[in-house]
Amino acid sequence: MVVPFLSLYLTEDLGFTLTHVGWIMTAFGLGSVCGAWIGGKLTNRFGFYKIMFWSLFVSGFMFVGLQFIQTFVGLCIGVFFLMLVADTFRPALFVAVAAYCKPENRTRSVTLIRLAINLGFSLGPAAAGAIIYSMSYTGLFWIDGITCVVAALLFVYLLNERKKGNEVKAEEVGVKGSPYKDKAYLVFLGALLIIGFTFLQYFSTIPLYYNDVHHLPEDQIGWLMSLNGIVIFLIEMPLVAFFENERFSKFRILAISTFLIALSFFVLNITESFGVLVAGMIFMTFGEMLNFPFLNSFAMSRAAKFNNQGEYMALFTMAFSISHIFAHNSGMQLIDGVGYEMTWYIMGGLLLVSILFFVWLRNIVKAESS
Repeated sequence: MVVPFLSLYLTEDLGFTLTHVGWIMTAFGLGSVCGAWIGGKLTNRFGFYKIMFWSLFVSGFMFVGLQFIQTFVGLCIGVFFLMLVADTFRPALFVAVAAYCKPENRTRSVTLIRLAINLGFSLGPAAAGAIIYSMSYTGLFWIDGITCVVAALLFVYLLNERKKGNEVKAEEVGVKGSPYKDKAYLVFLGALLIIGFTFLQYFSTIPLYYNDVHHLPEDQIGWLMSLNGIVIFLIEMPLVAFFENERFSKFRILAISTFLIALSFFVLNITESFGVLVAGMIFMTFGEMLNFPFLNSFAMSRAAKFNNQGEYMALFTMAFSISHIFAHNSGMQLIDGVGYEMTWYIMGGLLLVSILFFVWLRNIVKAESS
């Protein structure tokens, strides 16, 4: 609940400039990268179960404590350590997928996890907007922190620990390789970095755009952002199940879905009516529903092919975290320098470049199999 409104909280409630907010969000990204790296190391040593529990439990208290920090340097440090703890959860989550599902169910398993996340995200911003409107940001930090602690306790109560995952068949393993020498995977990561960079604008600059240009209050911003989670909850599972069929090219799905996300930015410059905000959110949502599950699936299948799940999935997780470092700050600086309209054109243009990366990736994979 806090993250979608963090940029608004920093500008509206604490009075920071966009430049300051950009650097605080860079600290957010740095903490995310460090958390993903440390999370991978800790998961290898202690297992995914303990890391997932302690990440949720400790970050709950840290969310509550963040409200008491109001200086620029203090917030940079506080946000960095909050994300460091919170994002140790993500590598552990990928290992948990391998432990609790069969290899042939990976795409749908990841989609089901995303469904749970997006159901929370559909309710979170709407609830957050209502909380801010009625109780101020103080109530938001308390409630978000408490829900993290409750989630940790429910995690232990409802889920039994599993030490090992489903064994991968020998013929599926292949020769162990390094992702740093895998040309296809490096091209894939390049596309992922661009997509992450642009998509993360929906967590920082887009809420500011809703407020500054369209003058929407926090509760309406919350409901608009919740539209994303509601549509994903209702449609994503059957949509992914339909396109998971072998008759559909996975690379074509990735290219088309990336184009839909690009349209979500371009459409914002057509007019200043509220309808384009809804259209932009719909384009982004359908793009996200098709893009992210198949991105996850490609990474997991590549990791299985080269029998190196740890390094491959750590890089996958860290690529998105690295986007956090640059996305929020660059978005703020672009808005401050060239305005919202040109910023949206730049974001859409970058996504068109990432489509070329998927074309390149398809050609590399085809050459491998020939």
